[in-house]
Amino acid sequence: MKIKDFFSPNCNKNKRSKGSIKTIVIHYTGMQSERESLNRLCDFKSRVSCHYLINRNGKIFRLVKDRNIAWHAGKSCWSKYRNLNKNSIGIELVNRGHQFGYTNYTSKQILQLIVLCSSLIKKYKISKRNIVGHSDIAPSRKIDPGEKFPWQLLSENKIGIWHNLNNSLLKKFRKKQLKKKRDKIQFIKDINSIGYCVKFYSNKNVLKKVIKGFQRHFRKDLINGLLDLECVIIASNLAKKL
Repeated sequence: MKIKDFFSPNCNKNKRSKGSIKTIVIHYTGMQSERESLNRLCDFKSRVSCHYLINRNGKIFRLVKDRNIAWHAGKSCWSKYRNLNKNSIGIELVNRGHQFGYTNYTSKQILQLIVLCSSLIKKYKISKRNIVGHSDIAPSRKIDPGEKFPWQLLSENKIGIWHNLNNSLLKKFRKKQLKKKRDKIQFIKDINSIGYCVKFYSNKNVLKKVIKGFQRHFRKDLINGLLDLECVIIASNLAKKL
């Protein structure tokens, strides 16, 4: 794995402990070109950065060293961690994103991402369930890396989690309304155990955005923010595997 250093000043200069690195957060750049992305991530005025960027050809750039805190997560929450910059490594994938023409990630990008993540997971002993997208940790304001990101493929390479349910059978429960209030309560308990931050008494808009974040990751065919039996079954299966 070859990595090209490309310095960004946007980080905390004091080193954090190796043990404080608990998560990997995956983003897309959401800009019109690789050059524009690198310029922004390395511009002190932008106040944003990441640890690694992977371009469309699979080339890996290191902008911030692992033990320094990069500024990529913003206001965020996952499991017991809040404002995840201090507990995470941020990886940006060059992709124009939804604003400029969202496209599939390239096979070279994903291959190099798998290699990079595998190395980081081993080095920092990161749990599978803590490999997340920006939309998982900040569902109220972020939608990247988006529905085209291959979470299942990563899971097959021991990166992140995925359910072991039959997709054809699952679809029979799509849009099926919950039969009991306790199904909703159990869903919220299950996604909290996975890592999502939401309470049963959260207002409807907050809950809808969290459900959308869950769907983007685990049910990308239909992202509507509505809780149905398919989502309940997926969440239950994931929670039991933890």
